[in-house]
Amino acid sequence: MESPFHDIDAYLGLPRCSGLSLSPDGTRLVTTIATLNAKRTRYRSALWQIDPTGIEPARRLTRSRPGESLATFSDRGDLLFTSSRPDPDADEDEDSPAALWLLPASGGEAALIGNRLGGYDTVRSHGDRVLVAAPRLGASTDEADDDRRRKERKDRTISAILHAGYPVRHWDHDLGPGAVHLMTATLPTPGPDAGTDLPRLDLRDLTPTASANQLEEFTLSRDGSFAVAVEYAPSTATDRRSRLIRIDLDDGSSTVLVDYPDADAQNPALSPDGSRLLFTRSPLTSPDRPASQELRLLDLATGDDRRVAADWDRWPTGQAWLPDGSGVVLTADSDGRGPAFLLDLDTATVTRLTSDDATFTDPQVSPDGRWLYALRTSYLAPAEVVRVDLDAARRTGAPVASELLRNPAPAPDLPGTLTEVTTTVADGSTVRAWLALPAGAGPDAPAPLLLWIHGGPLGSWNAWSWRWCPWLLVAQGYAVLLPDPALSTGYGEAFIARGWGRWGAEPFTDLMAITDAAVARDDIDASRTGAMGGSFGGYMANWVAGHTDRFRAIVTHASLWSLDQFGPTTDHAYYWAREVGEVMLRDHSPHAFIEQIRTPMLVVHGDRDYRVPIGEGLRLWWELLSRSRLAMDADGRTPHRFLYFPDENHWVLSPQHAAIWYGTVSAFLAEHVLGEAKPYPELLSGD
Repeated sequence: MESPFHDIDAYLGLPRCSGLSLSPDGTRLVTTIATLNAKRTRYRSALWQIDPTGIEPARRLTRSRPGESLATFSDRGDLLFTSSRPDPDADEDEDSPAALWLLPASGGEAALIGNRLGGYDTVRSHGDRVLVAAPRLGASTDEADDDRRRKERKDRTISAILHAGYPVRHWDHDLGPGAVHLMTATLPTPGPDAGTDLPRLDLRDLTPTASANQLEEFTLSRDGSFAVAVEYAPSTATDRRSRLIRIDLDDGSSTVLVDYPDADAQNPALSPDGSRLLFTRSPLTSPDRPASQELRLLDLATGDDRRVAADWDRWPTGQAWLPDGSGVVLTADSDGRGPAFLLDLDTATVTRLTSDDATFTDPQVSPDGRWLYALRTSYLAPAEVVRVDLDAARRTGAPVASELLRNPAPAPDLPGTLTEVTTTVADGSTVRAWLALPAGAGPDAPAPLLLWIHGGPLGSWNAWSWRWCPWLLVAQGYAVLLPDPALSTGYGEAFIARGWGRWGAEPFTDLMAITDAAVARDDIDASRTGAMGGSFGGYMANWVAGHTDRFRAIVTHASLWSLDQFGPTTDHAYYWAREVGEVMLRDHSPHAFIEQIRTPMLVVHGDRDYRVPIGEGLRLWWELLSRSRLAMDADGRTPHRFLYFPDENHWVLSPQHAAIWYGTVSAFLAEHVLGEAKPYPELLSGD
């Protein structure tokens, strides 16, 4: 049966759901649906309303060529969002900042309430206040002056940035000029006849002395009187740590709430009455101190800071307080899934709420505390809006299945099935993986196997990824193995510690062991296998290439190659310097094993990748051609290939470049794993 995964154009055209907000009265859910534009060159988003009862069909709320994002509700039920809408005649491809809009709860057209050239990063509202995180140039005296300076820089085509600190880049963009500031204003009130004419926000800067990359996430009290923000401060000359500060929205005064000399304080969430703060404490790592995390609760009146749920060996990925403040719904990676859990603050215990083989994100709790709303995703389906009966879970004391609501983007049919593979390794640890199998695979028609290694390294193959989708390869007849080796999250801190500072040891042997378990199945063809991975997965692909020839082909995307070169040139060098010590540089850098590589490799890298800089890919390519066992011969021939994207980042995200990526990977694997000739993408320029 044909599915969208048999045709890359059909796959790219599938609508994609992300983000979730619940209105204060609990009667409306809003999510974002992204679809391809007419040219099929980028995605544009629209806001859709979902009925929390599951009765009414989803309804589209917004329509514009640039799309909408950052949706959040005010306490009145007005919907705030950002969109580059002001000029309806603007070129869709024009890179203009998004303005802030308000869609009244009573209905009607959205009204423009803020339009600044620096744009908006985050928007929150409680009480009659709106709080935004937004960039401002350091010398700007007010909003008008900031707009003037930005316009003049643009008109004169000035892009230069003078730095006095670190970091200067993040993922795929430069930091600066200026810094993110927290600014507040009174939220305008739409009248019954106001139409689209509302006063613009008069933003007041709460953090006028903010420096570059100093402020990040924040949580706003329900009465809108104060916020708690994550602030970064230097811990050494080149390192930094995060602390939590309280900012008064009336006078802008700030107070340090939590500041650990040896740990990061992050992920703040204020209780409904604003008296307590839940957050995470993560001790700063070192080569001998693996990553760890603990949940803590701060009493804002007394300053009492205590650990909660000390026996829960998981790391929260999302949180939502119960309305009465008695507990917190948490989401966390766990055993290849990402269930929802309930932290009971009276007993300091954590219990699992959901029974689905799925991962939950964006948790929202109804005002009466009965329902949990969230996005549910797995490798069986992309993100969909669901609800969970919290009363039933608490009443029975057992996890319950989530209920699918009426979504505007239904899950596509899959070209195969999903199962699970486990094995026990030498130290007694259990290693598991998802295995996506093509339809028809069996003893009489065993499928070739692709080992796909996840990035991170602190991560898990537990949620649908539009960018890293195994079903596109399953549709071509491959079985795809998605393992969680040492360093993966969701298996406890001891599982992470197994591979800490030893990337080429337990993570590698775990991958080989789970591959052994997969190829032992009678529906897998052990003679036709390949391996691939991106980022840390690319590191592991490089390591695999230098330590075994069991695979017929290897694809390495955005990969770490020489650790001594990667460390000082990545965007956040201080983070990696904590783990990558002298022993790891000496014993676990893939480049040291170049002369052992005898497997054809496809190298993929984007020039705008600041996490794993292009120098890693360039050096890997040169050394493959000059020093590997499949080096370029006297006639200039080699089975290795280099797919280079001059204007792409770490992930290669633009739709047509994603199509090129999958087409190239497919042709390379077909040649070397299947022994079949398959054309490379027609528009791919190369030798």
